[in-house]
Amino acid sequence: MLDTNLKSKINKLWDKFWSGGLSNPITAIEQMSYLIFMKRIEDEDEKRIREAGFTGERYTSIFKGHEDCKWSRWITKPAETILDHVRDKVFPFMRNIGDGDSLYKEYMKGANFGVPTASLLIEAVNIINDMHIKEQNQDTQGDIYEYLLSELTTAGKNGQFRTPRHIISMMVDLADPKIGDKVLDPACGTAGFLVNAYQHILQANKKEGVSTLTPAKKRILDDDSISGYDIDETMTRIALMNLMMHGIKKPNIKRANTLSDAEPRISDNTYDVILANPPFKGSLNESEISERFRIKTTKTELLFLELMYLALTPSGRCSVIVPEGVLFGNSNAHKRVREILLTDCRLDAVISMPSGVFKPYAGVSTAVLFFTKGEPTKKVWLYKMEADGYSLDDKRTFIDGNGDIPEILEKFKNREKENPIDRKKKYFFVLVEEIKEKNWDLSISKYREIEYEEVKYEKPEVLKKRILDLEEEIVKGLRSLKI
Repeated sequence: MLDTNLKSKINKLWDKFWSGGLSNPITAIEQMSYLIFMKRIEDEDEKRIREAGFTGERYTSIFKGHEDCKWSRWITKPAETILDHVRDKVFPFMRNIGDGDSLYKEYMKGANFGVPTASLLIEAVNIINDMHIKEQNQDTQGDIYEYLLSELTTAGKNGQFRTPRHIISMMVDLADPKIGDKVLDPACGTAGFLVNAYQHILQANKKEGVSTLTPAKKRILDDDSISGYDIDETMTRIALMNLMMHGIKKPNIKRANTLSDAEPRISDNTYDVILANPPFKGSLNESEISERFRIKTTKTELLFLELMYLALTPSGRCSVIVPEGVLFGNSNAHKRVREILLTDCRLDAVISMPSGVFKPYAGVSTAVLFFTKGEPTKKVWLYKMEADGYSLDDKRTFIDGNGDIPEILEKFKNREKENPIDRKKKYFFVLVEEIKEKNWDLSISKYREIEYEEVKYEKPEVLKKRILDLEEEIVKGLRSLKI
């Protein structure tokens, strides 16, 4: 986690962009990303040159013939020329780095450098230099970028909004991606799930703080294990840079409407782990929807669930956020999706979250579904989350950052040993036969027993006498004041 000093510098950078005219958070974060990335390119190039000197390997600087595009060179230019130089020389160079077929290069084609004034550019450069990004380790560099992204506080179109990092972490821990797993987010946004999954795998393969991965396994993790799709071009670019900031040199992020038949298309039976918070606001035109779907609906939350089911390998696992309506919706499509999750998959857990988790973006109630493809469900573990470690109002004030999450992970892990059946608790098992009888309803309120506390009230005549006696006392008091 970042210290207070670094956070204050990032906040200062945001303030400069807002006061400089870039008030749209998505635009601001995109432009900040470009600047941080420009610095990182030179830092990484210098590191590769030093390593080549030690190992004797041949390495040609990416700046060969473009030395004036180095961060350390152009930041010294005078105010009257710096903006033109970055816009007309440095940015086009940055946009074209990488292999000819790299996804980064492909999706940066339409990118534009939009810092409007030289003064804002110089102020941003000074703040970024002051963060000492070069001296930070890889984890801290990633945390700097994650903290920048956490300031995105406006919902996008089609119900897009950023998933809180601690909720992402809980969902990744539930799915537990491992080395060799192919991990997918079909609506990746800024790639928060993919970053967390990547770090989860790295952390699981460390011994006394040192990586135990062989170069071959690390290459598989970096090049072939992490994939994401998003329909929004800006989000696609931010996701690419986010993964590159975290050490993945060739991130596999593609721009696509994953619910259509257009290319690029998510393949069936391909991914071992899927992690997602797909958009679930509104619906699509029927003409846009892929013919691969068996469920006839235009609701995106239901289509994404079937897409994830199709994309999983047999025994693949999925951790996904859905709106609460998916749990109990009465349409044929809602029932059919739940039937698939319970008969063609092992629905391991339904974690109902409080409505404040996604504030200030939205107050909608949501749930996390965790399921494994390929075997029928026998019983479902339900949990009623009451706290997530932050206040559930628009301010989302830090309390302990955990709430029920440690208990959720512990109780889920030990659920078979504990076999909870007391329905007065926050968590318990429900047999699939009972769920089927109730139209495949997965809402915990359908099964949880509310323990009522008996309250004894005094008889009406006793209460009436008490009120009259009180009135008399008040009148006496008023009379004494007049005297």
